[in-house]
Amino acid sequence: MFEKVLIANRGEIALRIARAARELGIRTVAVYSSEDADSAVVRCADETVHIGPPAASRSYLYIPALVEAALRTGADAVHPGYGFLSEDADFAEVCRANGIAFIGPPADVIRRLGDKTAARAAMASVGLPLLPGSLRPLGTATAAQAVADDIGYPVIVKAAAGGGGRGMTIIHDPADFAAAYRDTVARARALFGDPAVFVERYLPTARHVEVQVLADRYGNAVYVGDRDCSVQRRHQKLIEEAPAPHLPAALRARMGEAAVRGAQAVGYVGAGTFEFLVDDAGDFSFMEVNCRIQVEHPVTEILSGIDLVQEQFHIAAGRRLTLRQEDVELRGAAIECRINAEDPERDFAPAPGPLTEFVPAGGPFVRVDTHAYQGYRVPVSYDSLLAKVVAWAPTRDEALRRMDRALAEFRVAGPGVHTTLGFLRSVMDEPAFRSGKYSTSIVSQVLGMRTDR
Repeated sequence: MFEKVLIANRGEIALRIARAARELGIRTVAVYSSEDADSAVVRCADETVHIGPPAASRSYLYIPALVEAALRTGADAVHPGYGFLSEDADFAEVCRANGIAFIGPPADVIRRLGDKTAARAAMASVGLPLLPGSLRPLGTATAAQAVADDIGYPVIVKAAAGGGGRGMTIIHDPADFAAAYRDTVARARALFGDPAVFVERYLPTARHVEVQVLADRYGNAVYVGDRDCSVQRRHQKLIEEAPAPHLPAALRARMGEAAVRGAQAVGYVGAGTFEFLVDDAGDFSFMEVNCRIQVEHPVTEILSGIDLVQEQFHIAAGRRLTLRQEDVELRGAAIECRINAEDPERDFAPAPGPLTEFVPAGGPFVRVDTHAYQGYRVPVSYDSLLAKVVAWAPTRDEALRRMDRALAEFRVAGPGVHTTLGFLRSVMDEPAFRSGKYSTSIVSQVLGMRTDR
């Protein structure tokens, strides 16, 4: 096992990694920007290194500073968490070139799966079902529209290098295609440095279901259940639950087996997530692979009893998976709500500021992953995630009641600070959500109702 890990991230995931490492007897190095000097992970890590100013491009995304910090402190591994450089093939390569283990897939796998057209082609080659669309980037609006006209509207134009819900445009009318295509290409170039885009059939009422995979470097792989992530706003997830409700057992098994087959086909190593769309007829289609730990990993951990972050450490250290598929046992139901410092009444605008009150939820079978505390100042420079609340119960209905109770008792206050707590309770109170028969359109429905009122 590693002796010391540098945590190349911030916020709640940095603290989550530090805790997992400490339980394994691994010393930790926390890096921080000048805006994060008072962060929780800085307070608990064994060593700390200041890596730059608040701008992420000069701190958490600045590879030379991170590698220098790892070398200077003698870290033999780097854990990138999620976001920032977690799916950056160049970072993985530089780490390994300097004798530092990168806790994630090999650089060539990250690069291959990071290109969504290459990922689609790879999965198609081993029999995973795809939505109709292009298997390669489309260089002109004319070529792209020909594909769209052939598969039928609505379609979605996606950045091949995109991620995190960015770089996508939904098109319902052929007359809007050319302008939307040019806009997506421009945004892809600005966001990802790559203008390549592709076209895919858009399913307005699909469910977004993902499968958690663990794979070692010896070709062994298992799936650890599924999660429904359909509650999204602008392709950003707000609520996740596991298992995905109302999925037939046979469909659940086919999706899991497909994810394992896809992981083995590309030589995947570590924890990863295969994302699928499930249509009204109950058919599933491959969408993409996330080559990292997910924000919503706690719902799988609480169902399975498997510490996914510790599994990442074991796999990166060269150990074989000790889990067999028949060893994976999931119990009950779990729901995760992301508490963001945003104002739903102002189109979810970021609402940073000092926290004069911060009292997380508690009680039986409630888990709260957070880096915030009373007196903490929510920064302006980074993601607005304050906390993740996870509620477990033997049944989904009981988990929903427990989550509502937990959100009701969560207290966050401070000058200028607003949160999504109330909005999340509104979503969970919708009959469609309560029934478990909802799709990615549910947040739009709730927002429409709020506007009508």
